[in-house]
Amino acid sequence: MEHERANAASRVKAWTRGRFGDVTVLVTELESAVPGFPPLHTVVAFWTAEREHFHFKVFRPLAEVGETDIPPRWYRDALRVPLGLDCGCC
Repeated sequence: MEHERANAASRVKAWTRGRFGDVTVLVTELESAVPGFPPLHTVVAFWTAEREHFHFKVFRPLAEVGETDIPPRWYRDALRVPLGLDCGCC
């Protein structure tokens, strides 16, 4: 099970780098207690060499995330986490 999870995280990291370039990527699967949200979702955070922070959520368990769930490159600016914002997810 842990091996499958690691493989899934590696795939998501590779797809994220494929879209957004040479970035540092963190992939996390989280449980949700919020009504109406799926019980598990995946959060992907990435940082550029210039230390810009970006993130997005995929409302699926990590093992179900596919390449088409990664936002397109042109959407990158909308994923930016403003400096000083504590998003609480990464």
